[in-house]
Amino acid sequence: MPDKTTSVVSYAAGASLAAAALIYVFGPTFTIDHDTTSSRKKTIVGLRNQANDCFINSVLQALAGLGELRVYLIRETHRRRIEDPAVYANLVQPLDGTQLAQWKLQGLQDGLVTHGLKEMLDALNERPISKKAISPFPFVKVLEIAFKQRISRQQQDAQEFLQIVAERLKDEFHAGERARLHARNLGSIAAADANSKDGNDTDRSEDAADSTTGVAINIDLADVQRAVREIQAPSELDEGFPLEGKYESHIQCQTCGYTTKPREETFCTLTLAVPQVSSTSLSLCFDGIFKTEYIDDFKCEMCRLVQTKTNLEQEMAKTTSESFRALAQENIDKLQIAIETDPERPPDDVELGDIRYAPKRKIAKTTRMSTFPKILAIHLSRSIYGVGQITQKNSAKVSFPERLPLGSVAEQRKYKLLGVVTHRGGHNSGHYEAFRRQNTPSPYANINTFQKSEIYSKTPTPLSTPQISARQADSPSISTPDLLSPSSDTSSSTPSLESSLRPPRSVPADLPNPIINGKDRDGETSSLRSVAASTRSALSKLAAPRSSLNGASSPGGPAATKPQPRPKKRKLAEKWWRVSDEKVREAKTSEVLGMQKEVYLLFYELDTEQ
Repeated sequence: MPDKTTSVVSYAAGASLAAAALIYVFGPTFTIDHDTTSSRKKTIVGLRNQANDCFINSVLQALAGLGELRVYLIRETHRRRIEDPAVYANLVQPLDGTQLAQWKLQGLQDGLVTHGLKEMLDALNERPISKKAISPFPFVKVLEIAFKQRISRQQQDAQEFLQIVAERLKDEFHAGERARLHARNLGSIAAADANSKDGNDTDRSEDAADSTTGVAINIDLADVQRAVREIQAPSELDEGFPLEGKYESHIQCQTCGYTTKPREETFCTLTLAVPQVSSTSLSLCFDGIFKTEYIDDFKCEMCRLVQTKTNLEQEMAKTTSESFRALAQENIDKLQIAIETDPERPPDDVELGDIRYAPKRKIAKTTRMSTFPKILAIHLSRSIYGVGQITQKNSAKVSFPERLPLGSVAEQRKYKLLGVVTHRGGHNSGHYEAFRRQNTPSPYANINTFQKSEIYSKTPTPLSTPQISARQADSPSISTPDLLSPSSDTSSSTPSLESSLRPPRSVPADLPNPIINGKDRDGETSSLRSVAASTRSALSKLAAPRSSLNGASSPGGPAATKPQPRPKKRKLAEKWWRVSDEKVREAKTSEVLGMQKEVYLLFYELDTEQ
C-alpha cells in the first residue's frame, strides 16, 4: 500500500497540471469574456482589400452588426436544410406573370446568396484573440455564380452593392415562400384525392352514374387552395425579409376632393435626396418623401369625367335628334356609374375628348410608410448632376439621430442606430469605412466561462427540498446540506444563519429530554428543520418584497410595500467598431454622430423595447 503522504503529493501535482492545462486551453476565451480582467486588446475580424474592395468590405461589416439580419439568415438556411429537398426542386414561377430562366429560378429557390452571406457574416462575427483579417472573395464568388456575371470593381458604389445583395435576398425569400406554399397545396390536393378515392371505392356504381361528382370535388379543392393561401401565407409574412418595407401614396384633388386609390411599393433600401445646402438633418431629408406635396396643373380623372358628363348633358338639351339623345343618355349613365364606382377606370366606349383639354387642378400628394421593416437601410443620395453630364458630390452636413422615430403619432415606430457607412473623397474616387455598434453583452453572453449561463432565466429558480431516503432506525443520521450554502460539507454542530436568528424554542414538559446519554437524538429532525427553514427563507426572498416602509418587515403583519419602479430601458452601447478594411479600432457614439459630411449609408433596427 503506498504511503499516504506520497499519494497526497501526487494528487496535488496532478491537480496543478490539470489546472494549468485548463487555463492554457480556456484562457483566451476567458480573457475575452471578462473585459475587466483582460489584458488583451479586443478586436473583430477585418476584411482584406485586394482589388479596390472597400465598397464591398464596408457594406459587409455593417451587415455583420445587424442582429435581426443574422437571425433571418439562420432561420432561412435552417429551414432549407431540414425540409425535403423536393420542396425546392419543383420550380414555381412568380405569381405576377414574369417568367424566369430555369437556372436563375433554381438558384433563388436554393438560396445561394442567403447561404453565402450567412457564412460570411458568421466569419466576421468570430471573436479573434489577435488581429485577424479574411477575404470577401468567397461571398463575391457566390454573387457571381448566382448572377452568372462578374462584379465590376470600376463602379465602386457601396449603395449599388447593397441594393444588389438586398434585392437578391428578398427574391430568394419569396422564391422559397412560393415553393413551400406550392408544396402545401400539393399535399392538400393529394389528401383530398386520397379521400375521394376512398369514397369512390365504397360506392363505384353511384359515381359511374353521376358524372358531376368530379366537378364538385374540383370546386372543393380550389376552395382548399384559396384557404391555404389565406391562412398560411400571412404566418410567413410575419417573419418575412427584415429589410423589406412598404410605402403607399395617394393623390387628392383640391377641387372635387376625390382621393385616388393608394399605390403601394416595396423597398429594401430607402433613398433620400440630400438638399444642396450647407447643413441639414435626416428628418428634413425624410420630408422630401413623406411630406405632403402640392402640385399644380394636374389632370384629375374625376374632374375629367364630370366635365365630359356636363358637356353631354348640355348637348343633349340643345339637340332635337332622338337617336343622339338616346346615345348621349346612355353615355351619361355609363359615366355616372364610373364616377360612383371607380373614376380611374372610365368606360372604353365613351369618348372623353383630348387629354390636352382636360381641366387642370391643384392636387396634394401624400406618401406614408405602410409596412415598417425590421431593419431600415437608408441611402443618402449626394450626387449633383450638372450641365454636360458633369456629376459632383454634395458634401452637405447631414445630422442623424441615434434613435429615429418614424410614422404618425398613432402608428409611430422607433429605430436604433446600429451601423453607418461613410465615404471620404470626391464623386469618382474616395474610400469607404464602416461603423458597427458593439452590442455587448449579447443576450446569450456567458458572464462566467466556468459557470452556467443565464440564457434561460435571469432569476435562479429556488431548489426544492431534497428527498431523504428511508434508513434503519439505528443507523447514524447524515446531515442534509443547506440549500443556501455553497458547500455541502457542513457539520451539524455549526449553527446556520437561519438557526442563529431564530429565537430559542422551549421544550414542552411532557416530551422527553432531547439530550440523552450525551447524544443528540434530535439530529435528524433539527437537520430537516434547518432545510425547511432555509427553503422558506429562499422562497420568502423571492415572493415577498425586499423593502417596507421602514426598510424591514413590520412585526405582526405583512410588510408594507412600495410600488415597484418601472425597469429602466437598457442604454445603447457607447462603444463602436470603426473598420477600414483590415484596420479596426474602437470609437464612441459621439464620433459616429459627428460624421455628418461623410455619412452615406445608415442602418437602423426596429426597437422592440420602446
